[in-house]
Amino acid sequence: MTALISAKNVAKTFILHLQGGLQINVLSGLDFEVSAHECVALSGSSGSGKSTFMRMIYANYTCSEGSIHVRHDGGRIDMATANPHEILDVRRRTMGYVSQFLRVVPRIPTLDIVAEPLIVTGCAKSEAMERAADLLRRLNIREALWSLSPVTFSGGEQQRVNIARGFAHRYPILLLDEPTASLDTQNRSLVLELIEEALSHGTAIVGIFHDLESRKAVCTRSFDICPFQVAA
Repeated sequence: MTALISAKNVAKTFILHLQGGLQINVLSGLDFEVSAHECVALSGSSGSGKSTFMRMIYANYTCSEGSIHVRHDGGRIDMATANPHEILDVRRRTMGYVSQFLRVVPRIPTLDIVAEPLIVTGCAKSEAMERAADLLRRLNIREALWSLSPVTFSGGEQQRVNIARGFAHRYPILLLDEPTASLDTQNRSLVLELIEEALSHGTAIVGIFHDLESRKAVCTRSFDICPFQVAA
């Protein structure tokens, strides 16, 4: 099975330039792969480097050593060395990232925010809006809110808008950072349904799931980050 993400000998060191160049070693020697139809939960204690590694896959953080190859456009892109144009293209068409917090431009309507990932890939606006509306309905966002900016919504509503946006385009790869955190039982079940649908379409998913029940429901395996954590 061809891996959609393949990380080899990954290491991460943070350098605190405002504190005299102090170095904080986080990860070292990490090897990792995930293929289509897999949902891999990153596991480990708080501070072990789960979020750091996920941000390295998305190229929010650079690699100090190693490579993180992503299948993209019939080839492979090393997110550790890719230029900004290549990274943006991967994010636009191949790899989605649902963080814990919704970050949007104020005053943009919720429906437009959810449809935007589809529109930038060339999807017709009418089709993108239809897909966005369907996701918002499924995630119990009232239609009366769709024309409003989500910045004033409740935390749970913002999280569901964020999830709808992340699942609007059918990315081959999805990174999920605690997608069910702070959701009630009903809405948690709806999000898990979306994850299962994405898996059935062949998406490769890497996630952080502190909710053990959610992890058991959708994850095909776990990957313990602790053996690659650098001791303080």
